[in-house]
Amino acid sequence: MQQQVSEWQVYRHAVEHEPTISGRLRVMRGVHSPQLDVARDVIVYLPPSYHDSDKRYPVVYMQDGQNLFDAGTAFAGQEWHVDETMEMLATEGIEAIIVGVYHGGEQRIAEYNPFPHVWRGRGQLYLDFLTQTIKPLIDRDFRTKPDRANTGILGSSMGGLISMYAYFHRSETFGFAGVMSPSFWIGSGAIYANIQDIPFIEGKIYLDNGTRETSARRMNALLIKKGYTPCGNLLYVVEQDAEHTESAWARRMPDALRFLIPRA
Repeated sequence: MQQQVSEWQVYRHAVEHEPTISGRLRVMRGVHSPQLDVARDVIVYLPPSYHDSDKRYPVVYMQDGQNLFDAGTAFAGQEWHVDETMEMLATEGIEAIIVGVYHGGEQRIAEYNPFPHVWRGRGQLYLDFLTQTIKPLIDRDFRTKPDRANTGILGSSMGGLISMYAYFHRSETFGFAGVMSPSFWIGSGAIYANIQDIPFIEGKIYLDNGTRETSARRMNALLIKKGYTPCGNLLYVVEQDAEHTESAWARRMPDALRFLIPRA
């Protein structure tokens, strides 16, 4: 791993608006990826008890970091309200560190696409970036629980696709996955054949879609056949009349994280 200098700063957005932030966030600008030869900002949410204890915390790595916390940086001004959700879940005894990795704009589809034969997907290099560069950096600079049972990955749309792929192909790192409105149609459904014969992997999977977007029902059935138990280690949610939007993912985020984040 290329060594990074610790330059975590209190999150402040550069443009002229008041950040819509709840809780404590730290940001590191321009973390270099030797795997992709790009730089990405990384933003980290810290739980309410972080600075008042010596506890260690589970970590959830999320795609599309600019959409997670602040309407001023989010697509069309619609954030996922992950910070507000985590502040609320803390009152229920559910706390975790959230790591948001910013996407690369026009490179987003390629970087979240794990299939090199489909539109020159670079998703495997992106996962190398997460596991070989970002995770060691986070484990070094924050009080994490670094084992796979306490390390998860979550995303929506293309971010949901790469999260599902990561759960099965980076299982030594990720013990749970949040897969929201996934773009499983990429490569004519290449993900289905890709994970069809992979044995059952211990962990948890959250899967969802709205009724006004592409269904993930086929994947739910595949996972059940593989051995996952509905409402046990697999939760599949279908939201009536929901579309493929940030606001839909924000609505479903609390229950997704309740299900996925290990309790202390």
